[in-house]
Amino acid sequence: MAEELAQDALMRVVRDWPRVQKMDTPEAWLHRVALNLTNSFFRRRAAEARAKERLASQPETYIQPATPEHLAVREAVAALPRRQKTALVLRYFGALFVRETAQVMDCPEGTVKTLTHKAIRALRDLQQLEELREVSDGT
Repeated sequence: MAEELAQDALMRVVRDWPRVQKMDTPEAWLHRVALNLTNSFFRRRAAEARAKERLASQPETYIQPATPEHLAVREAVAALPRRQKTALVLRYFGALFVRETAQVMDCPEGTVKTLTHKAIRALRDLQQLEELREVSDGT
């Protein structure tokens, strides 16, 4: 793990070298990057542990066989852009709070809220899900 974090920090130095070489102390910048990567790693790990603990404490539920409606929703979610899908799944299927989702995704909480909002709006606008709503409403 430490080796990977060090490699990531060095990769960022190489990537940003034109900017880094102009700094008074490029070594200090490298140390800060390494520290930030390490903090992010441990925050994500702690959030994942909390999520696993929370899921383990929930009673097991019977999973019904997939119906055509379930499959349509799965397909619709799978078609979302990767980050929207990730935010939606972590928030509603993983039962994570916004703060925890932001830590796992390594982004600000506002970004998680925006991604989730856009994902839900996209799902509401899908014709195939609109047809399901009409069938379930009996119209």
